[in-house]
This record gives sequence, structure tokens and C-alpha cells, in this order.
Amino acid sequence: MRAVAVIPIRRAGDPVLRQRARRVRARDSSIPALIDDMFETMYDAPGVGLAAPQIGIPLQIIVLDTPPAEPLALLNPQIVKRSGERRLQEGCLSVPGFRGEITRSVKVLVKGIDPATGREVRIRAENDLLAEALEHEIDHLNGILYLDYLDGPDALEPIDDAPETRDDGS
Repeated sequence: MRAVAVIPIRRAGDPVLRQRARRVRARDSSIPALIDDMFETMYDAPGVGLAAPQIGIPLQIIVLDTPPAEPLALLNPQIVKRSGERRLQEGCLSVPGFRGEITRSVKVLVKGIDPATGREVRIRAENDLLAEALEHEIDHLNGILYLDYLDGPDALEPIDDAPETRDDGS
């Protein structure tokens, strides 16, 4: 049995993140192991979504785990329809330590191939983390980072993960 691997996540500035990813053949025998590695990498980061280009593989594969939805992997996902707008604070595993406010859709309809069955599936998401993550990860497959949606360079905010201290220094 093959060991699952955590693969280094590529950072903004890496050219693979700006490439348009190639379509995947559902019958490619290397895909299940790659998907397992992608989930392991995403959970280790930790994150809720990961696209293959983020680990240096320019293929149209995404994995998501956005509770309460079940974990999900899709090949060749495409947004079929989107509607509405909402402003969100978004971050990215390829831009660690920062976030920014961007506009995403309220509703999305995505089609893609279920790697387990090889069949086309459609996923509807509305006003939740799944809708945001689908748009975010599909953007990665098209060479787009959330940074591209920021209102300007000053809109990128550092994330302060330091524990809060009280006025007495504790």
C-alpha cells in the first residue's frame, strides 16, 4: 500500500499558479493517489480547499472539505452558472498570513467529473463556504488568485494569529 504524502504548497509568485491547468482524463490511474495526497496536504496546511496547481501540478483537479458538506474531489470542474454578489474575507494557502475582502457569488452551479465513478456531477451551493471554495479553487485552475480581485495593494491584510493579551501583559 502506498503512503499518502504531504506535498509542499506553492506560493504566490510561482509561475505554475498563473497557468491554465490542463483537463484530466477520468481513467488516468495516477489520479486517485494524487487526490489522496491533495487531501492530506490540505488537511496538514490546514485548509478547506486545494487545487492541483497549488502543489505544482497543472491539472484540473480540486479537493474540498467545507463542513457540513461531505469532502469532495472534482476533475475538470467548471462554473455553469453564478448569481448574486457578496463581500467576503478570503485567504489562500498559497498566500499564507494574509487575507482580503473580495466579491464572490451568492449562488454557484458547478459541473465536474466525480473521480470515483467517472460520471459528471453537478453541485449547487448558496451563500456558504462551499460556494466560496468552489469559486476560489476553480479560479486556481484558470491561473487566478484571490489577490486579483482586491480593490488595490492596500486591501491585503496580515492575519494576526497571535493570542490576544490583556492590558496587564498576560
